[in-house]
Amino acid sequence: MRLIRGLYNLASFEQLCVATIGVFDGLHRGHHAVIEQVKRKARALALPSLVILFEPQPFEFFHSETAAPRLTRLRDKLIILKTWQVDYVLCLRFDKKLAQLSADDFIQNILINGLHTKHLVVGDDFRFGQGRKGDFTLLCQQKSFTVEDTKTLLQDEQRISSTQVRTAIAAGDFVKAEQLLGRPYVLHGKVQHGDKRGRQLGFPTLNIGSLKPMVVHGVYAVKVYGITDRPLNGVANVGRRPTVDGIKRLLEVYLLDFKGDCYGRSISVEFIANIRAEQKFSSLELLKQQIERDVVDAKAIFVRNTK
Repeated sequence: MRLIRGLYNLASFEQLCVATIGVFDGLHRGHHAVIEQVKRKARALALPSLVILFEPQPFEFFHSETAAPRLTRLRDKLIILKTWQVDYVLCLRFDKKLAQLSADDFIQNILINGLHTKHLVVGDDFRFGQGRKGDFTLLCQQKSFTVEDTKTLLQDEQRISSTQVRTAIAAGDFVKAEQLLGRPYVLHGKVQHGDKRGRQLGFPTLNIGSLKPMVVHGVYAVKVYGITDRPLNGVANVGRRPTVDGIKRLLEVYLLDFKGDCYGRSISVEFIANIRAEQKFSSLELLKQQIERDVVDAKAIFVRNTK
């Protein structure tokens, strides 16, 4: 899979394609059905498949304070799309310039001149361009490419959506989330050096770096892949670490049965169950005592899951 970053890199894209456009937060089973629809058409036309993404997500740009927390970061989306065998991903920076681009200019500059789109797959409720004035009807009026809508995928007589997945994860229902996603809920990242505060408390953690507002926030039992040839059990904290006046949102994982140097490793963190919300403690000693209880709770969760 090849990633194309920004409109300025489209000059090197000189072939026709079958494309789709969307936010694709979570890349759930409904999204997978869309991607498969694109790939089938691409095979039929002997053309590459292409997915257009936006970063930041449009709602985050327009409503940064009230935007729903993310399910997946760009890194996670790219990893999933690669496993789904998409040929190209175009990631457009959603900024003021792009937000003010008219629907007609979006079609002409990006879909026609930039991507040489032969066929486009989008939902019939898709909106785009300045003021969201572009829609499925406008796309169907174009002569340069053909357009096809997507079918709604249902589970329990409800449309599978990112909102449904977000609700399940926020409620700690990772079984329901897995059913909607078609896979376990996982975040990917590279182990970085942190401030070593966990080590000082007796619980050295893998620091996965800063995160945007995510649907996971708190303390979780997790499984970690990428350290050994088997998944390792752990306790993850996702948040700002208020006890030490943290500012950045971090994903940190304490491994229950492993000690070793993991810096630079690319790992995957699978969320198994919620343990508690993040909270501020009046001292590091109280925080340490709580982490000890978190470890006990996590071990109990893993025992129950093996029965």
